[in-house]
Amino acid sequence: MDQASVQMHVGGALAQFMTLALPPLIAALVVGLVVGILQAATQIQDQTMPQTVKLLVVVAVLALFVPLLSAPLVEGAKQVFTDFPALTRPG
Repeated sequence: MDQASVQMHVGGALAQFMTLALPPLIAALVVGLVVGILQAATQIQDQTMPQTVKLLVVVAVLALFVPLLSAPLVEGAKQVFTDFPALTRPG
């Protein structure tokens, strides 16, 4: 197992993590901003409303994007399991 192959796998895993985490994070950011503006405009000081709305939106985004997000994850897992014997071989 050489350093280049380890760096390649770690870099691929980080890129996949960013791809998987970005849609829900962006949705939560946008919804939090909109709810915060609405709360400031209407002077509603409920602390649970933004978190409830963000939670529902994140779950909806994950449910909506699960086919798009799961394909690269499954492909990456197949790649790691295929390369595992070569990566763990001494020398």
